[in-house]
Amino acid sequence: MSTNIDVLVGAAQIAMRRAYCPYSNFAVGAALLTKDGKVITGGNVENASYGGTICAERSAVVRAVAEGYREFEAIAVCAAPTEPSSPCGFCRQFLIEFGDMKVIMTSSTSNKRLEMQLSQLLPVSFTSKDLKH
Repeated sequence: MSTNIDVLVGAAQIAMRRAYCPYSNFAVGAALLTKDGKVITGGNVENASYGGTICAERSAVVRAVAEGYREFEAIAVCAAPTEPSSPCGFCRQFLIEFGDMKVIMTSSTSNKRLEMQLSQLLPVSFTSKDLKH
């Protein structure tokens, strides 16, 4: 991985500060590393119609796809609890669509960090392979 993990985490922290979360006040930032080394960020965006809310991880992926990227090496996720926050189940499924990648979970308040592969977070995943007859 050519981009330093600290750079990726720093980008996720900046994205967290830009999150729009007036209802939960639970800001989350994500920084996605493309295979060619570009960092693309996203923050959670809440909506008064709660179902319209999008998590930071999906926000970053949607932005990356809109820019033409489909292959990713890693994603850093940052939130304020003292323990690192893990991507929700919906985000895990959304991420695995683009293959296995390193997931770096961090806390902006304690600087604790947890790293693992997405396949460890979602060991029995449903992917496009399951749609083939």
